[in-house]
Amino acid sequence: MIAYTLLAGLLFGLYFSLVALGLNLVFGVMRLINLAHGDFLMLGAFLAYGLYSSAGVNPVYAIPAEIVAFVLVGVALYYAVVPRLLSSRDPEMLSFILLFGLSQIIEALAVIAFGNSQRAIPATVFGIRPVSLFGQTFPAAWVVSAVVSAAAILAVYFYLYRSRLGHATRAVMASRDEAASTGINVHRVSAIALGAGLALAAVAGAFSPFMLGSIEPDMGIGITTVSFAVIVIGSLGNPLGTVLGGLVYGLGLMLMETYFPSWADLLPYVLLILILLIRPSGLLGKRVRLA
Repeated sequence: MIAYTLLAGLLFGLYFSLVALGLNLVFGVMRLINLAHGDFLMLGAFLAYGLYSSAGVNPVYAIPAEIVAFVLVGVALYYAVVPRLLSSRDPEMLSFILLFGLSQIIEALAVIAFGNSQRAIPATVFGIRPVSLFGQTFPAAWVVSAVVSAAAILAVYFYLYRSRLGHATRAVMASRDEAASTGINVHRVSAIALGAGLALAAVAGAFSPFMLGSIEPDMGIGITTVSFAVIVIGSLGNPLGTVLGGLVYGLGLMLMETYFPSWADLLPYVLLILILLIRPSGLLGKRVRLA
C-alpha cells in the first residue's frame, strides 16, 4: 500500500508541478499573482474536451493547438493590461483586483457557454491496459500526464537556461530596471513569459479530466489556490522550485487520500500555513521583494 501511495504521489506531484509552473513563471517575471490562473487552466481543459468530443482528438495531440492559442492570448493580455498596472502607484493591489475580476468574468462566460454540469474525457483514450511501474500498476492516463508534465518542465528549463530569450527572462526576473538599462526589451520578454505561463496552464488543463476526475466552469478558484500553495512550498519567483513544491504536494495529497480521505481537501491550506510559519520564503527560496 505505501509503495503504491508514494509512486502515485510522484506521478501526481509531477502533474501539480505543471499546474503551478506557469503561475510561478509569471510571478517571477512580473511580481504579479495571476488570480485567473486556474480559470485559464479550466479553459484549456474545455478546449481539450471540445476537441475530443467533436473530433475525437486525443488530448496529447491537442497540446500544440493549446500552446499556440494561449500564448497568443497571453501576449495580447499583457499588452492590453500589464504595462498600465506596472506603471501605477500600487500595481500589486490593482493587479489583485483586476485579475480577480477577470477570473470572475471567465467563470461567468464559461458557465454561459458550457453550463454547470461536470464533463469528463474517458481514461480509455490512452488505452485500457494499466501501466506497471516498480511492481505497481497505475492507470495509463496518470502515467501519460506525468510524462507530459515532466517534458513541459524540461522545456521550461531549456527555455530559461539554454536560450538567449531565457537569459533575458532571468535578467528581468532579477531586476526589470537593470534589464532595461542593458537594452533588453522588457515588455517583449514579459509578454512572452505571460503567454508561456498561460500555455503551461492550458496544457495542465488538457490532463485535468484524468488527474482531477472531471472539469467544470467553477474549478478555477480551487486550482489557483492549489497552485499558490505549490509555489509557496517550493519558492515564490523560482519557476523550477515549483517542481519540489509539486512533489511535496502530490505526495501529501496521496498520503492524505489514503489514510485521512475526509481531510484531503484541507491539504493546500494546511501546507500554506505550515510553510509560511516555518519557512516563509519556501523550501528553496530566498526572501522575495514584492515592490
